[in-house]
Amino acid sequence: MGYAYHCPDMIGGGEYQNFKENSCKLDRELIVRYAQAAAFCPMMQFSAAPWRILDKEQLDIVRTAAKLHVQMGKIILKLAEEASKTGEPIMRSMEYMYPDNGYERINDQFMLGDRILVAPVCKKGVIKRNVCLPEGAWLTEDRIVYRGGRTIEMECPMDKIIWLERKEE
Repeated sequence: MGYAYHCPDMIGGGEYQNFKENSCKLDRELIVRYAQAAAFCPMMQFSAAPWRILDKEQLDIVRTAAKLHVQMGKIILKLAEEASKTGEPIMRSMEYMYPDNGYERINDQFMLGDRILVAPVCKKGVIKRNVCLPEGAWLTEDRIVYRGGRTIEMECPMDKIIWLERKEE
């Protein structure tokens, strides 16, 4: 989009009174998956306290996402400092990072800076998804290395968000 900084909408959206009135209609999977994606954004904020609207398993997953956001904090802060000088976005589209590779239509994964590839789940009920890996070596959170230049199918149960780090070769 060309914005150096990005603040996602609140996790859960809406306003608190809406949660009280419609608590039985909340899409808790969406709240969990959005929290996972927001873990890689410069900010992570909730519209309602997660412990009020999620069950224990979902809350544990969201708590893990919040801890991941803290873990990414140094990277995000460094990217924010760079953005203040260069205007380069913190979160980047695949096409921005890897132009002329046919990535202009990829709208369900993004880069955090130039090293972290994030492929959140964007569809309800999905537990595996295709991830487009640019050329190079990509390391998963579980320390598995994938060769890029291809699309791979990866498991992503509710308690997992797919993210990989580009490794120097």
